[in-house]
Amino acid sequence: MTAALALLGYALLVGVLAPLPLARSRWAHRAPRLAVALWQALALSYTTALVLAAHHLAVPGGHLHLGLAGLLHVCGVEHPGALASGGTWRLLPPAAVALWPLGRLAAALARTARQRRRHRTVLDLVAARDAGLGAHVLDHDTPAAYCLPGRRARIVLTRGALELLTDRQLAAVLAHERAHVAGRHHLARTAADAFAAAFPFLPLARLGARETPLLLEMAADDRAVRRHPRAVLAAAMYRVADGQVPRAAFAAGGPAALLRVRRLLAPAAAPHPALRAAAALASAAAPVLPLLLTCGPVLP
Repeated sequence: MTAALALLGYALLVGVLAPLPLARSRWAHRAPRLAVALWQALALSYTTALVLAAHHLAVPGGHLHLGLAGLLHVCGVEHPGALASGGTWRLLPPAAVALWPLGRLAAALARTARQRRRHRTVLDLVAARDAGLGAHVLDHDTPAAYCLPGRRARIVLTRGALELLTDRQLAAVLAHERAHVAGRHHLARTAADAFAAAFPFLPLARLGARETPLLLEMAADDRAVRRHPRAVLAAAMYRVADGQVPRAAFAAGGPAALLRVRRLLAPAAAPHPALRAAAALASAAAPVLPLLLTCGPVLP
């Protein structure tokens, strides 16, 4: 019971208190990839804590044995074979807690895959493939640029964008969209959306789903400006900011374009190496902290 209470307290800390300073932090916009990793690590840590707490409530106690089973017993996690005499029903609470967010994630992945597949089918019918650009061109006057991520990714430009953007701006926009595809950013965004769907009233889930898409756009901006001037990408984003794109896509413009333009034109210094190291350590440690809590010698 002590371990269960400690885990529930930890989950409360991670799910309610931890996301507030992270969402307000200034360093996150200066190191967006690291911030996304921390959001994902906190979500995984919260889920792990809930699963372990449910297990400790359903199966109190544990014993020390050798091998993998012994490690499970040290952590108070009974081996399935040991549960046969006491009823495997005891596994149902932790299994249900684990399957709830996993089910939401599976459903979100399947839903977005269907949306992308349908949109790819339409693009293949109405868009012209431009081998030189490595993109599909839609005959539409509204300037827009976006990528449809996944295994069969598509980068899409409208005719209006081609007519409005200069060659340098077009190259910067394409670099931005390719960064989304190469970084598999759709997986992080889908995971954040699924976690928010599983725990809609949890600040960690709600704020993570809000911040993750913006951070991913900033991460793509950072990769694009490695080879293209910041002012060029900022001007291109401004020109395509009003373009409408599918929900399953990443747009070069979008509602946060103004914030991103300001970030590009007035870049802040990178976070201090000590801060980056601390954030990276927190990202690596957060998923295993619930295990350390329940396996600790003070929580038998």
